[in-house]
Amino acid sequence: MNRQRFIAVMIAALLAISGALYLSTQRNLPRDPHGLALLPALASELNTVSALTVRKGAAAPVTVHQQGGQWTVAERADYPADLPKLKKLLLALSDAKIREEKTSNPDSYAIIGVEDPSQPGATGTQIELTAQNGKLAVIVGKSAGEGTFVRRAGEKPSYIVEPGISVDAEPRYWIDTRLLDIPTDKIQSIESKPASGAAYSVHRVAASQPKPTDNKSGSPSTAASAANPTANPAPAGPPAADKFVLEGVPSGRQAADSQTLAPSPAHFSNLNVEDAVPAGDIDFSKPSTVTVTLADGGVITFTGAVVGDKRWIKVAAPKDAALSAKANGRAFEMASYRYDGIFRPLELLLVPKPPPPPPPPPSAKKPAPAPKP
Repeated sequence: MNRQRFIAVMIAALLAISGALYLSTQRNLPRDPHGLALLPALASELNTVSALTVRKGAAAPVTVHQQGGQWTVAERADYPADLPKLKKLLLALSDAKIREEKTSNPDSYAIIGVEDPSQPGATGTQIELTAQNGKLAVIVGKSAGEGTFVRRAGEKPSYIVEPGISVDAEPRYWIDTRLLDIPTDKIQSIESKPASGAAYSVHRVAASQPKPTDNKSGSPSTAASAANPTANPAPAGPPAADKFVLEGVPSGRQAADSQTLAPSPAHFSNLNVEDAVPAGDIDFSKPSTVTVTLADGGVITFTGAVVGDKRWIKVAAPKDAALSAKANGRAFEMASYRYDGIFRPLELLLVPKPPPPPPPPPSAKKPAPAPKP
């Protein structure tokens, strides 16, 4: 080997060694995670997620999963889940970007809420996703301005990510709260049998359309038309509204006006619930029942019970397959004002009793009789 070739080989070797040393040094340098995705694999796996589990402290976990082609809440007897809420959380996890790295000291995790969520009193919430290529888990801690403290499960570093992530850890907040919607103009009758008190029924009566009259004579316009076939008939007025009548009025009392008797849209339209549990978990031994008959012949029966400070109902709708699939075997907690609107006591449908007459004014004190001589 001549001298020139030897020098060239040495230079090449030195360059190779220097490059290797540089790469090794760069590999060991801390990388700035700013702007990186919190869960990089989730973007490509988003459409394959089949289950989401949320756990916090000693509370039982909440599992929202796909069952029979729909998303359901396992802890609520696989009642349908709130899909918009689920989608919002999945997108928030997919979009979350690291703003800055925070502590890697386990002793400091509790300060920002990213400690092990299985510990009693833990403030953080662990979210675990099951996707096609495995599981992804992250612990969501306290808010940090517009972001949230987080830590990927099994890793030491914690971060602040944006946009912020919020999650509920109770099953009741994951159910689809929409139960049914009964347009009030479709209701023909309501039959009520309260647990205590008198039963009654309210039913719709079609209003008769009065005949239009001639403005001058006050006679029916048909007579004017007969006298003058070329005259234009008087236009008919707006259709009269149906009325509601009350059956079961007690002796000596009077039913309220039709507007009071009519079902309110606030009672039966867009009826939402606050929780759903197996019907056997609620005591319906002393029920109130309300049966609603619709214009198409459909019948929906509400069975109600008051347990402590909560109001519960069961719903039966034999002719509504979709509603039956949601309601059968389940009891639903509902807001008290909704419950009271459905199970109205008879007294609210009667003209109020007149107030009692005021007591007579006290009479003037009579003078004591004179003593006998």
